[in-house]
Amino acid sequence: MRNKLALECHAGGGMSISTGAVSRRVLRKAPAERAAEILDRACELATEQGLSALTLRSVAARAGVTSTLVAHYSDGIDGLVAETFTRIAGRELSEVRAAASGQRTAAQRLGALCSTLLDGDRSKTTLVWVEALAIGYRNARLAASVRASLDAWQQLFSSVIADGSRSGDFTAVNPETAAWQILGMIDGINEQALVLQEAPASRSNLVFEAAEGILGLRPGTLSGPTD
Repeated sequence: MRNKLALECHAGGGMSISTGAVSRRVLRKAPAERAAEILDRACELATEQGLSALTLRSVAARAGVTSTLVAHYSDGIDGLVAETFTRIAGRELSEVRAAASGQRTAAQRLGALCSTLLDGDRSKTTLVWVEALAIGYRNARLAASVRASLDAWQQLFSSVIADGSRSGDFTAVNPETAAWQILGMIDGINEQALVLQEAPASRSNLVFEAAEGILGLRPGTLSGPTD
């Protein structure tokens, strides 16, 4: 027995550790890292298949962990769905804001916001939004996330419209109301494009014409070049 123990000891006197134990230790991740990984995989899955594809089991399979671990790090499926939506919606908002930030005038910035949202490349994100509105009816945490994201979009559009009203480029309007009107048209066209056999870009002039009417702009102002 003493000989066996001696063989299992290192030259420095410590006990050897089995290969399996080392592997388990290497694979173990810090809580924050594991939670971030699970959210990343959930965002991938939702972007590919929609929020309705998110279950503890599907996210666990994508992340290579157990359903119990997903539930532990995400505070249940309702919390994970809400957090996933917030991440995807926030990423889109940042991208669109960046696309408009380099434009000189309020009209150019508003035109860039509208054209970027209507360029036909956001169908996967649109599906996430559509499902969030439907699932949020029964998921209070998701509903709160949707409201916060809608408010952020409204604030972005209303700030641009307010700038244009102050500079005299736009007819004096209520920026908050005008923002909701324009966003509602954009959302409607993008949502219809999920099932219609045409890209939303083919109907974008409907939004531009209506927005120009709301803001007292000459026809073609918003749809013209933004360079």
